[in-house]
Amino acid sequence: MKNFDKYAPGFFAAPQTQMRWAQKNHIEQAPIWCSVDLRDGNQSLVVPMSLEQKLDFFSFLVKVGFKEIEVGFPAASETEFELLRALIERGLVPDDVTLQVLTQCREHIIRKTFEALKGAKSAVVHFYNSTSFVQRQQVFRKSKQEVKQIAVEGAKLVKKLAGEYEGNFRFEYSPESFTGTEPEYALEVCNAVLDELQPGPDNIVIINLPGTVEMSMPHVYANQIEYMSDNLKYREYVQVSLHPHNDRGCAVADAELGLLAGANRVEGTLFGNGERTGNVDIVTLALNMFSQGVNPGLNFSNMPAVVSAYEEATDMQVPPRQPYAGALVFAAFSGSHQDAIAKGMQWRKEQEMEQWAVPYLPINPADVGREYETDVIRINSQSGKGGIGYLLEQNYGYSLPPKMREDFGYVIKNVSDHEHRELSPAEVKAIFEKTYLNISAPIDVSEVHFIQKNGILAAITVRQNGQEQEYTSKGNGRLDAVSNALRQGTGQEFSVLTYAEHALETGSSSKAVAYVGLTWADGTVTWGAGQHTDIILASVTALVSAYNNKA
Repeated sequence: MKNFDKYAPGFFAAPQTQMRWAQKNHIEQAPIWCSVDLRDGNQSLVVPMSLEQKLDFFSFLVKVGFKEIEVGFPAASETEFELLRALIERGLVPDDVTLQVLTQCREHIIRKTFEALKGAKSAVVHFYNSTSFVQRQQVFRKSKQEVKQIAVEGAKLVKKLAGEYEGNFRFEYSPESFTGTEPEYALEVCNAVLDELQPGPDNIVIINLPGTVEMSMPHVYANQIEYMSDNLKYREYVQVSLHPHNDRGCAVADAELGLLAGANRVEGTLFGNGERTGNVDIVTLALNMFSQGVNPGLNFSNMPAVVSAYEEATDMQVPPRQPYAGALVFAAFSGSHQDAIAKGMQWRKEQEMEQWAVPYLPINPADVGREYETDVIRINSQSGKGGIGYLLEQNYGYSLPPKMREDFGYVIKNVSDHEHRELSPAEVKAIFEKTYLNISAPIDVSEVHFIQKNGILAAITVRQNGQEQEYTSKGNGRLDAVSNALRQGTGQEFSVLTYAEHALETGSSSKAVAYVGLTWADGTVTWGAGQHTDIILASVTALVSAYNNKA
């Protein structure tokens, strides 16, 4: 591409750190989660949510398990002011949930914010000002000292007003565009704010370090976080919070490495909704922890309901490949993948395994409310015998012999390939039954009788072209005797290659299903299946079905 040489890294690397985060293998404990769906997420929508939509979505976020929810910028919009008042005055905020509001470090905005918070049981006043090099230089045209003073004055005012207004207030400060700020200067500003707020056991302060614009590889952000975490004043009483954006597509990685580097709080949105490329996706971040055996503290066990609530509130769509939530993220179309999953599931059953370890499935889809029959084994022209057989067995109880499963696999591939589409489980079942089950033309065995005399003697009545003919023959078993009678009566040469049977249902009225494979004189193999409450009649029907599939 042209013009690449006009770009240069816009971030400032942290001073030398010990990179302790790089020695850790995984996050051991979930962070404090703060949803910013109603603020950062909402402001990025083409059509922002109405008041009632916001109230409904707030209730949903509480149901998911968020204990801190940033509900808006009450001084910037009448709708957001009304939302805050509605939540407080209608008593919609549970005692264990804290409201968070955003305000710039400007006096009239801070004062209106406190007006909106009157009567809040618990609230975080999140104040900020941009500290980045380019904004100091181009937007504010102010010195480092002048920009720092804005933050300090904001801290003084929120502390003062917290004592004057009714409510239980905590404080959060963000050096906005932290990733474009010199780390030493960001530390200087944050420590100056902390000196004003005086954190202590009863005054835990949040220092939020936002990746307002993602400007570097994740390890650079991790070093910046470790540097800040190691050098902030009053560290015992300070929560280090992350607010990554996704401009480089690495917001989840930024958050994960930032947590390893010393942070213990994350602000983000469901599915990463937000300005430009969005915020960090809390669903992905939380379920990444879940997949490593860490309780994320959020309930995403009914992912279809989460997707539905999100899409209804935002009018956005969750992409089909969105991690953990997309319609296709657990789907296996490839035959080899389907076969591996089917065998893995069988192994789990045989070994009575508690720990999850199945090929191609990082978590059990059922743990997030997904269904195997519709979400995992998906059937198209790329599917294989393993997946098709697994789908039939799991959904409908048909356990085909391996060679028959292979034959049916080619049948399904051919249908899907010619129709250029995916086949539903019900369609797969219908094709199976049409192809193999209880096939009664061109011949039908309408009656069968057995006599045990020097083996088994079978007498069968065969109907063909409207006429009936009776054939008899002996065999070493009932199916062998019927096979011999049919072969001798019709003059067709075949032998039974495979026979299998099993119960299809349980209980006194259960049906049995039988499968028969026939090898013909020319080497052709045909298959049939029979279903009946009598296993003998099911076997005979399977034999006749296999015969008819040659005829």
